[in-house]
Amino acid sequence: MALSLMQPQASNDSDLVRETLAGSQLSFQLLVERYQGRLFALARNYSRNAAEVEDIVQDTFLKAFRRLETFQHQSSFSTWLQRIAINTALDLHKRRGRSPVQAVEDPEILSDASPGNFDRRVMAPDARLEQEEIAEVTQQVLEELPDIFRTVLVLREFEDRAYQEIADLLGVSIGTVESRLFRARARFKDALLRLFPEFDPQWNGGESQ
Repeated sequence: MALSLMQPQASNDSDLVRETLAGSQLSFQLLVERYQGRLFALARNYSRNAAEVEDIVQDTFLKAFRRLETFQHQSSFSTWLQRIAINTALDLHKRRGRSPVQAVEDPEILSDASPGNFDRRVMAPDARLEQEEIAEVTQQVLEELPDIFRTVLVLREFEDRAYQEIADLLGVSIGTVESRLFRARARFKDALLRLFPEFDPQWNGGESQ
């Protein structure tokens, strides 16, 4: 696709896409500037390596540019772009030897974990922990989850996405989102208490009762 430096005339996503397809390099640059922050935040949930995060974002924009003619405007450009980013991040995990769909059908671990009723003390446990330590613990626990569960948990609990938006991003029904989120929350709590038993309210530091 040949690009020119013609000045973009519009600011909404759909028009910027059309202008890019017409040859405006600046229009695509505006799209990059508009969404790169959101994509970096999303990518950081899949890797703590700064170079890998940057690769995910760069690959996402490159794929988006190459596939721009396939964008049908049936969903928002933002949803389409973030779907590419999620798939790019999952591809990274596949190359590392992790399967994004492993153990999807395992039964629920905790009977009291349900959508909308997640114990948020688990997500931010001990106030004495520094914010950096909390982030480190959270990332370690997330890495224990199959990617299919990590993705839905990240989108809902860390990015506060609506159920419909998550369904649109993942190309599944809201019911599937709820089911995956139920299991993701249970797995997160189970992994947290297994890796960091001191986060259990009943933990006594190894001392006998």
